Amino acid sequence: MPKSYSDQEREYIVKRLKEEAAKCLSQYGVRRTTVDELVQRVGIPKGTFYLFYKSKELLLFEVIQDQHEAINKELSNALSKTAVKGFSADTVTNLIFEFFKKTEEMPILKLLDTDEVELLVRKLPREVVEAHFQDDTDTIEQMLSMFPIKKNVDVKVVSAAFHAVYFATLHKNDIGEENYDEALRLLIYGIVTQMMK
Repeated sequence: MPKSYSDQEREYIVKRLKEEAAKCLSQYGVRRTTVDELVQRVGIPKGTFYLFYKSKELLLFEVIQDQHEAINKELSNALSKTAVKGFSADTVTNLIFEFFKKTEEMPILKLLDTDEVELLVRKLPREVVEAHFQDDTDTIEQMLSMFPIKKNVDVKVVSAAFHAVYFATLHKNDIGEENYDEALRLLIYGIVTQMMK
C-alpha cells in the first residue's frame, strides 16, 4: 500500500524533484536523466516518484515550463512598462529579442538541442503538448493586447511564427554564429512589423 504524504511533505518532494531534475537536465540532458538518478538524489523510493509524476518526461517538461513561465512573466512586465512610454516596432523587437537571448542563456535550455526537444515532445502525452501550445497562444494574445495591432492579425499565426523563431534558436550553429543575432532580430522584426499598426 502506498505511503500517504501530508501536503507539506508532498510540496517538499515536488520541490526537491524539480530541483534535482533541473540539475540532471543541465548535466545529462533528457536522454541520460533517469528516474533512478532522481530518486537517489531526492532520497525517496522509486515507487514514490510515480505517485507524483507518471514519467520522467512529465517532470522534466514541468521544470522547463516553470522557467519558460518565469521568462514570459518578465517579458510581460517589460512590455507593460514600455506601454506607458509608447510602442514602436524597434522597441518591441528589442524586447522580444532580449527575451529569446535570455532563453538561450538558461542553463537548462542551453543544453537542449533539437533532438532533445523532439524526444521530450514525442514522449509527452499529446494533450500536454497541445495544452502547452494553447498556453503559449494565450500568453501571446495577452501580450498583444498591450499594444496596437492590426485588426486582422491571427494570434495563432503570430504564436506559430514565434514558435518557429524559437525552433530556429535551436539551430544556432547551423545558421552560423556570425550572422545569428542579426538574423534572429530580423525574423522578430518581420513578425512585429506585420502585426503592429
